[in-house]
Amino acid sequence: MFDLLEKAVDSAIASGAKYSDARILNSKSRSINARNGDIEDFNESESIGIGIRALVGSSWGFYSTYDLGNNSLINSGVKAYNIAKASAKVPGKEFPLADVPVVEDQYTTPHEKNPFSISSSDQINLLVNSTEEMKKIGSSHASGRLDFWDTQKWFFSSQGHKIYQNIVESGGGISSLSIGDGETQIRSYPQSFGEYRTGGWEVIESFKFENEIERLVEESNRLLTAPQCPEGTRDLILEGSQLALQIHESVGHAIELDRILGWEAAYAGASHLDLKKLNKHRYGSDLMNIIADATLPGALSTFKYDDEGTPAQRVNIVEEGIWKGVLTGRDSAAIAGVDPGGMVRADGYGRIPMVRMTNVGLLPGKSSLDEIIESTDDGVYMETNRSWSIDDIRLNFQFGCEAGWLVKNGKITDMVKNPTYTGITPKFWASMDMLAGKDEWVFWGTPNCGKGQPGQVGHTGHPASPARFKNVRIGVKG
Repeated sequence: MFDLLEKAVDSAIASGAKYSDARILNSKSRSINARNGDIEDFNESESIGIGIRALVGSSWGFYSTYDLGNNSLINSGVKAYNIAKASAKVPGKEFPLADVPVVEDQYTTPHEKNPFSISSSDQINLLVNSTEEMKKIGSSHASGRLDFWDTQKWFFSSQGHKIYQNIVESGGGISSLSIGDGETQIRSYPQSFGEYRTGGWEVIESFKFENEIERLVEESNRLLTAPQCPEGTRDLILEGSQLALQIHESVGHAIELDRILGWEAAYAGASHLDLKKLNKHRYGSDLMNIIADATLPGALSTFKYDDEGTPAQRVNIVEEGIWKGVLTGRDSAAIAGVDPGGMVRADGYGRIPMVRMTNVGLLPGKSSLDEIIESTDDGVYMETNRSWSIDDIRLNFQFGCEAGWLVKNGKITDMVKNPTYTGITPKFWASMDMLAGKDEWVFWGTPNCGKGQPGQVGHTGHPASPARFKNVRIGVKG
């Protein structure tokens, strides 16, 4: 494969590019969906192709093809160069690429059971049995899904990188939907769109769907008659998966350097952050310590090298509430004068690599969920995301959750439905005053992060444990 990549890259350099790199991807996926004990969809696909970048001045050119023949590879290099040359006609200051180690290496996701070596019948039966049982005991619509990816990547650059990686990812979830008089309520496990990690079939086995079926049905039905979440200002307690999405939307996207620089502003892009305030801006309370770490074992965005050959690493983003770091590529890092963090990836061989979140998470505190509830006099505990809305600079937001519980004098009392909360990013994070510890720290995975035009889907991770936020507006209906 490296010989094929070298032909394309050499062609781009011979044409006049000052730098070029290329990736061959062999991508395999399997998706299974079930409802009420029946399989709704089974899809398995595999693709292979090459994507090549060429740099001219300050402009990238990108070209991709599934044709790995000799003439096609040579033409691909020429076309990537020609696109970069045409783009370079738009004035822009030429920039260097930030330095990264030039290596020859290989990496495979640690896993016990490759999901594609497991019988698809066994995977189907898990969903059929789970959804059939939920339906039998009272769910109006019981659903479940499983998704698996096995991606082989070969990366080569004009600087001499030769890197092979095999990334294995698995995940899924189950949900119970209950239908009442003019409304629906849902309870999901492990989170609203399923939980995803790097690893094999053992990831799914660890979820133990059978232990959650009765609870999901009972709670989705109970929500139909539960009172509405009250409106007002109260203390807000978020469980881990909801806090993970809060991190994703109000921190992860905001710290992408291409958004901050204005390169990515068309598709829910841009950011409220200003590079001039790096190391000065207060993002949140002293309990707020955010990292971006692509080395966390088992997290969804864990690998050894990104799609530019930059090593995976841990980068401090927020330290004791102060903004310290950004998500970078080699080009944006050079402009900003920071080290490249290994945060550039592409959705398949046919898309240009771009800055994407790795495992952007909140380091754990020293409390526990029980302690947080016990110390809360008047609050609401919200669990599992149901909806989200945030502006394009990642500043003003509103989230809705599947279920809420009133907390009075240190105890959970009534269940409430349709819980929502709203806030402004720095003010909200500044109100965090309690944070659960490492025992409740989970590497939540998000398999459906959208970015770019043409659109790309990214797999990101968000370590989080439950936390409390003081005096938050909840129950907002407008």
